[in-house]
Amino acid sequence: MEPSHPEEIEVKIAGIVKELEPQLIALRRDIHAHPELGFDTVRTAEVVAKELERLGYQPQRGIGKTGIVLDIHGEEKGPNLLLRADMDALPIEENTGLPFASVYPGKMHACGHDLHTATLLGVAATLKELQPQLKGSVRLVFQPAEETTESGAAAMIADGAAEGQDMAITFHNRPELAAGNILLTRGASTASCDEFDVVVTGVSGHAARPHAAADPIVATAYLITQLQTIISREMDPAQSAVLTVGHIEGGAIHNIIPDSCLFRGTVRARSTASRDHVETAFRRICAGVALSMNVKVDINYQRGVPPLLNDDRMVDLAEKSITRQFSKQPEIQQGRSFGAEDFSYFSDLMPACQIHIGSGQPGRDDHVHNSDYQPDESCISLGAIALTRLTLDILS
Repeated sequence: MEPSHPEEIEVKIAGIVKELEPQLIALRRDIHAHPELGFDTVRTAEVVAKELERLGYQPQRGIGKTGIVLDIHGEEKGPNLLLRADMDALPIEENTGLPFASVYPGKMHACGHDLHTATLLGVAATLKELQPQLKGSVRLVFQPAEETTESGAAAMIADGAAEGQDMAITFHNRPELAAGNILLTRGASTASCDEFDVVVTGVSGHAARPHAAADPIVATAYLITQLQTIISREMDPAQSAVLTVGHIEGGAIHNIIPDSCLFRGTVRARSTASRDHVETAFRRICAGVALSMNVKVDINYQRGVPPLLNDDRMVDLAEKSITRQFSKQPEIQQGRSFGAEDFSYFSDLMPACQIHIGSGQPGRDDHVHNSDYQPDESCISLGAIALTRLTLDILS
């Protein structure tokens, strides 16, 4: 798709967003000071809805419980593009000391979803002035519950947020990337995330007479080490996965072999084939250890979000558009993250990609999900400009 609008569009988009920037930062700081978790993004959603209404739009409330959806239609028919921003915060005590720090104990926008919300509001405001140039429509999706086991993306899709859409784009701030830079990834942008709970049941007994018991702790220790061989000895290193045990619990006192031992953790994979292989091998090894160690092994293996697979054509479109807008080619790399992102439910339904917006401040070494996370707020305008330009290039 080649843009039909004049070359001066670069200057026009940048000028509109630059004028909006103080207001977008103010919105971000208000949302940052009032973080909400999961689906409880009631205040945040209302801030979003009222801002969209102030711009003259008519957003839909209550999509996927507390999500907001806005359709912006162009003057002519064309493809339908979905842009998504997440709105929820994390259960973290903020330690930044900023004047707009969280007023709610134990809650913080430590992943930058406040930045994302403000950025997409910036896109809405910018497109208000450029709407006549659109051929097709753009759907803005403000999503709750990205950080929770129960997915806000899945809930919004169940309420129709993806219906009629041809392609989708999301974005994420990236503090490892200096502000002013943009990164695109090919292949899997993020991994699937599945969870397991395993209970190993033996026969309790006295610590002095282990032969009269069936020790679930020894069996569990052996089982955990065997499960690691799935990654080290069964997976192609180029198509690998991550299996992590994050909790283990068994026994209560020094001299008693307990009846059972529990462990739980996650499996992350960057392809459907790798994901399927790990689960099959996991169940096989558990069955083998149960037989060899004379214990019972009960598995609760729950599939979570799938991997977020970037469509090559969408990445190509984003690369060309960003290069046109900024006269600077974005960095492109093969995806390697094993983090999870529930936008993957959208990417399972249509061609999609995730754009990474640099948010690192000079002199700082920030990371998301950290209590002292302080991103560079200039990433808001950078993201709004990039997404607006990409929208115009696709819908023209």
